[in-house]
Amino acid sequence: MISRRDISVAFISVCLTCISFSFASSAVPLISASVYDWNNMDVKKTDVGEYRQVIKGPTATLDELELHVTTLLPGQNSHAPHRHVNEELVIIREGTVEVLSNGERKKLGPGSVVFNSTNSLHALRNIGTVPAVYHVVNWQSTETKLLAKQQSSSSTGDNK
Repeated sequence: MISRRDISVAFISVCLTCISFSFASSAVPLISASVYDWNNMDVKKTDVGEYRQVIKGPTATLDELELHVTTLLPGQNSHAPHRHVNEELVIIREGTVEVLSNGERKKLGPGSVVFNSTNSLHALRNIGTVPAVYHVVNWQSTETKLLAKQQSSSSTGDNK
């Protein structure tokens, strides 16, 4: 004999299962082996040049991997000097830039690489006469989120 309690428990179990499948299917898929053709990338114009978002999402080992390519017009800054928790690589493809890294300004050209460590003050300016093109690779891991949370807690005075 099936009781009303048994039916209620079965109904709740089915609902919870459906909800969990719904969340699982809406999760962002992992980035796997991929190829990105420069000619097929969407180009977004900006006030200082243009921008191509190549990839952004989780991988098997990172919470987020993000790669974009910026074309910066002569005389322009990518942004004001700033800091962020995530680490990043900047690979100069074309042009001449000045970077602020570790408190120093350095002139760099094609093939040069900049590593911006966590919370390091950094900036980039095109000091050449032609557009500068550079690739930016950012990543976030579990540790990145922990650092961000710690900094957020310490900046708000919350010591929990």
